[in-house]
Amino acid sequence: MDAAPTRKSVRTTCAYCGVGCGILATPRGDGGVAIAGDPEHPANFGRLCSKGSALGETLGLESRLLHPLHHGVRTDWDTALDLVADRFSRTIAEHGPDSVAFYVSGQILTEDYYVANKLMKGFVGSANIDTNSRLCMASSVAGHRRAFGSDTVPGTYEDLELADLVVLVGSNLAWCHPVIHQRLAAAKAARPAMKVVLIDPRRTATAEIADLHLPIASDGDTSLFAGLLHHLADVGAIDRAYVAAHTSGLDAALDTAAQLDIPTVAAATGLAPADIRRFYELFAAAGKTVTVYSQGVNQSVSGTDKVNAIINVHLATGRIGRPGMGPFSITGQPNAMGGREVGGMANMLAAHMAIENETERDIVRRFWNAPKLAEKPGLKAVEMFDAVASGTIKAIWIIGTNPVVSMPDADRVARALAACPFVVVSDVVARTDTMKYAQVALPAAAWGEKDGTVTNSERRISRQRAFLPLPGEARPDWWMICEVARRMGAGSAFDYPGPAAIFDEHARLSGFENDGRRDFDIGGLAGLGAAGYDALGPVQWPRPAVKVEGGTVSVPHPAFPSADDTRFFADGGFFHADGRARFVPMPAVRRVPEDDAAESLTTTPLDAAARSAGHLTLNTGRGRDHWHTMTRTGLSARLSAHIAEPYAELHPADAARLGLGDADLVRIVSPRGAVVVRLLVSDRQRLGSVFVPMHWTGDTSSDGRIDALVSSAVDPVSGQPGLKATPVTVSRFEAAWYGFAVTAERPPTAGLDYFALARAERGWRLEMAGLVTLDDPARLAERLSGVSAGAILAYRDDAGGAHRFAAFAGERLVAALYFSRSPVAVSRGWAAAQLAGAHPSPARTRLLAGRGGADRPDPGAIVCSCFSVGINEIAGAIASGRAISVEAVGELLKAGTNCGSCRSEIAGIVAGVAPEVVPNIVTGDASQRTA
Repeated sequence: MDAAPTRKSVRTTCAYCGVGCGILATPRGDGGVAIAGDPEHPANFGRLCSKGSALGETLGLESRLLHPLHHGVRTDWDTALDLVADRFSRTIAEHGPDSVAFYVSGQILTEDYYVANKLMKGFVGSANIDTNSRLCMASSVAGHRRAFGSDTVPGTYEDLELADLVVLVGSNLAWCHPVIHQRLAAAKAARPAMKVVLIDPRRTATAEIADLHLPIASDGDTSLFAGLLHHLADVGAIDRAYVAAHTSGLDAALDTAAQLDIPTVAAATGLAPADIRRFYELFAAAGKTVTVYSQGVNQSVSGTDKVNAIINVHLATGRIGRPGMGPFSITGQPNAMGGREVGGMANMLAAHMAIENETERDIVRRFWNAPKLAEKPGLKAVEMFDAVASGTIKAIWIIGTNPVVSMPDADRVARALAACPFVVVSDVVARTDTMKYAQVALPAAAWGEKDGTVTNSERRISRQRAFLPLPGEARPDWWMICEVARRMGAGSAFDYPGPAAIFDEHARLSGFENDGRRDFDIGGLAGLGAAGYDALGPVQWPRPAVKVEGGTVSVPHPAFPSADDTRFFADGGFFHADGRARFVPMPAVRRVPEDDAAESLTTTPLDAAARSAGHLTLNTGRGRDHWHTMTRTGLSARLSAHIAEPYAELHPADAARLGLGDADLVRIVSPRGAVVVRLLVSDRQRLGSVFVPMHWTGDTSSDGRIDALVSSAVDPVSGQPGLKATPVTVSRFEAAWYGFAVTAERPPTAGLDYFALARAERGWRLEMAGLVTLDDPARLAERLSGVSAGAILAYRDDAGGAHRFAAFAGERLVAALYFSRSPVAVSRGWAAAQLAGAHPSPARTRLLAGRGGADRPDPGAIVCSCFSVGINEIAGAIASGRAISVEAVGELLKAGTNCGSCRSEIAGIVAGVAPEVVPNIVTGDASQRTA
């Protein structure tokens, strides 16, 4: 079982993105946990982002699943595990091994991933195990394998700091990987000659440090980089020696790119020819160049081609594997890389071996002693849920993820699970959109309660360590998988005393019959034992073992000159059979999947007529302070203070054509579904495009599940869906009334036409709206507050349609509610803060006014989540002359001095520009556009 908790500071690793920050977690005597960055961890050197800093606020048990359930009724572990094993075994016996599947997560640990993959591929005999990482970085995996012969990330985070040119493609580094953004920003400040180019349809917060922003049209990246390859050849920037010695296929790639002159690229990308030329000239002239790419590249129906177009220009210039050089895929999840290492995807085997390779299948079969080893790839994520929908898959186990929110065409996924004969869900929380379809629900250990390893984007393995006891009957994922495996007859193959033994087997398999033939080798980490595993510090792979007298030692990969350099490919050594990398010729224009042809968009921006009719391109992604489907970040009131409801970001010209304005509610529709979200009008948004974050669920909003609108069309090579280029229409949601409430208890939301629910300090905050005139606001106030109407303090303005209510228990505020015919002008942050204080009778009228007096100044909408600094505080400091720069604001208020992801918003306030951060409701305060 997992290690016992302790009250000492514990070195562990963050539970969020692929940066893999080290954390010092210190349990406190009051039951809380103090969180700090680990100054000795080489990924973050003590820095944390807003999400990581708030991890201690997300460890409560109120939302936890604490006991096994069968059809919603509590049962015991033996009964639940016997049922899972029996149903899977009977389904396999009656319908074959491909009738069952596992859908797992980049948020589980490597040890969990390893045993799940071993059970499905080695002992069930099917490769039907896939992961939500398919939605994150599958195209990068496919691109690496096509180019390098292996899924190898060549470089390290340090390369971003050493480069002369950093190109960020489809990566809002400032919001999605803030600690790496800080490292890059610091390097640029120290070396102003460094150049940064941002390629993204949106002018995101990352543009603050960019010397050039290219607002590219959706899926124009392949043409842009294929055109760059053509330009590099034209200006003599090809490294002919490197190409001749270590690659093949350049001539074919150049022939395909020959037609892509700058005017042609401009037509395909929607970019200005002058900007394209400047980018090409910067790239050709730069010595040390790193191209960082993320979901804007991967989440595309042509994502693999995008990846290979990027890799092609690095191979052509020999800018790979040396300090400050290389293509760099930065992953979205904390253990997407660990899942890749153990074969947690349907088309891979453990230890980066290939399921289609007979020799490598034989290696894994013999090592595992697994006579049923799968011999062909299984179903990738979208295919898997299609098979559930068709009835081909009759039993599925979903581990640590929420596909009813995160999968494309999410409503179809929900219908598939509703019809599936047997669904198992193991998760940490009881209320997810997916959990409602579980016949068996298994309570999993959460971050802080389990032990294991994760691997970050630079191939660095770090330990997650337990510092809290297991609550209720929660158990680690590896334990429940092994218990089911034993009940299915796998015997001693899953008889592990703990995660250290699983890691040891994983390490031994990586080195088994390797001898430098495969990139992933951590054989030098085998044999650590429980004590060595517990003490394991962050280490980059590869770390093979060599035999010496008296045992083995961990050494660098044979291709590396020293243990201090773990970069790949500076001197070739690729993993294709001939040792050469492959150039991949690129199609001149992006592909449109046939099943989407009727609703497809061209590569150029939509014309004005199409936009005026409401036709736009939907781009989905992440917000700054939330994570995936908010099952963790949604527990922190501080993280919800920045953005508290689902929103759509739209260019001012598009908003004007559609007759829409800031804070309107809008309805976004595709052939698959519709959402209702708040509108943020922003010139950071590309004309003809609308951006909506993917975090909101059916539990936190009425109609905020944006992936329900997205097509399930996938990249034909990687199987990754295109989540960033869905044709949609946008129109006004014609609300008859609007409301806002803060409540001490979770308010009921059934029957509301629109709602968005978020945590507040000591309670909840609720946005709402209705399509039909609110005839009796007092009755709704009574229902939401749980207090009889006669005991509620009320204000009404029938002529203006304004109604306000406040309910108390003694001097404690139970609820404050505000209704109006137009968006409610109330200071959200101030109202939410009133749940924490005492309210004697004489001061209660302030609650009906919706803002404090001079003695209780309103900080305004939160700009800096790390230190809870509001826009009014920042604006006041600037107006007073106490702080007239971003740095001075930081010195005075601390805002922007931790993760730095709010610095661009602070810069806008300093410049007198209203920040585009929180699309909730106009407050009526001229100094605060949104609240």
